[in-house]
Amino acid sequence: MKKKAIRPVAEKGAAGASALNVRQRKRYCYFCKENVDYIDYKNITVLKKFISDKGKIRPKRSTGNCVQHQKMIASAIKRAREIALMPYFKR
Repeated sequence: MKKKAIRPVAEKGAAGASALNVRQRKRYCYFCKENVDYIDYKNITVLKKFISDKGKIRPKRSTGNCVQHQKMIASAIKRAREIALMPYFKR
């Protein structure tokens, strides 16, 4: 007989137990849902949703965008920064 490996079981009162049991729902790409083909660099209200407080471009895992639209967002933000429609960083 093989011995089974014993996994440590977290107690209900433990601080880390709640993080193990909670699953985060999957985020869907906003642009795929709305059938957007082109992300306009002049539409700053949409682009501001994908920038952090410090002015960095948010990663795909936090926004939920697909790879294609994340690349389009990054290039649109960079274009908008180049023509001074958006700041490079915030203080």
